[in-house]
Amino acid sequence: MTHRQSEQSDLAVVISLVEKYFYGLHHGDTKLLSNLFHADVCLKAPNSRRNLQQWLADVSNRDTPAQLGHAFDYAILAIEIVKDQAMVKVQCPLFNFHYVDFLGLLKEQGNWLIVNKMYTDISA
Repeated sequence: MTHRQSEQSDLAVVISLVEKYFYGLHHGDTKLLSNLFHADVCLKAPNSRRNLQQWLADVSNRDTPAQLGHAFDYAILAIEIVKDQAMVKVQCPLFNFHYVDFLGLLKEQGNWLIVNKMYTDISA
């Protein structure tokens, strides 16, 4: 595989992972979400820090956007991949919030996982 083919393959895998992240958020699928994140991830927002288990518990204890009939309006805004690391900027409208997330991913042992999530609500 050439370097260019490897970059295209990594891009496709990262996009697929982020699309699964959107699906997991929308449907409250904590099993799917847990498989997308490294176990030691920290989810960070202004004045808030949660580990993966805390966040998954929050996701499992709320109604889902799908149950509430909310539109699936998630979007990838930007992706940058440098070798075995990626930064993905996404929009995640959830409930009355309009989140922008920065997802940091690493490729380790041939697998891409989210190792960092920073997010903020940009609603006016």
